[in-house]
Amino acid sequence: MRRALAVFAVACVGLVAPAGPSAAGRRAPHVPRPPIVWRAIPFGHRRRQEMGAYSRRHYGRWTWRLDAPKVIVEHYTDGTTFAGAWATFASNALHLGELPGVCSHFVIDTDGTIYQLVNLHVRCRHAVGMNWTAIGIEDVGTSDAQILSNPAMMRSSFALTLWLMDRFGIQVRDVIGHAEALMSPYHHELDPAWRCLVHADWAHADMQIYRRRLRRLARRHGVAVGPPPAWVDPRC
Repeated sequence: MRRALAVFAVACVGLVAPAGPSAAGRRAPHVPRPPIVWRAIPFGHRRRQEMGAYSRRHYGRWTWRLDAPKVIVEHYTDGTTFAGAWATFASNALHLGELPGVCSHFVIDTDGTIYQLVNLHVRCRHAVGMNWTAIGIEDVGTSDAQILSNPAMMRSSFALTLWLMDRFGIQVRDVIGHAEALMSPYHHELDPAWRCLVHADWAHADMQIYRRRLRRLARRHGVAVGPPPAWVDPRC
């Protein structure tokens, strides 16, 4: 049983997203869709089958579909080019001895260009314990500070993140850094050897800065602000 950590004073966005394009009574979006360039990686039948098997091993149910995502995970690529990140995600190489390979739904380049690599109804393997319910966004760079100090990247990051929040009803408290994954109430990992695995990108202190800015922008766009984060103790 996880024990609740101290709740951080970061306000969150909360709203209800429509079920899909044909949902009756759909409200007008608060946040416009930012410019997005489609650069799909190969994610055909074989890779989807691999994702389904991965999901069964780690989350308990065979599926490659990402249904009603509840979390957005911010990452950085630990590289200097979009081309390098795209090649890594497209390669579908073994990672930690398993397939499919790592990937992310979006990559933001250093000039602020937003690329989409994978459809949002498909699971990407980008954060242990979170892939069953999380959209992945990668920023091209080698540190949180590098991205926080790049105005073009930050504008695109906020524009994309706010649009996804608005589209899926994801709250500010559930926009997390990869390094915060273990503290998320949505973290779920069945393999004991993997339960405490996490990366260092987008550490908690830097995500506190990110979420404060995100909250201000959410208010500006008329998106409701909800309760503070409900972090959990990973006991790792």
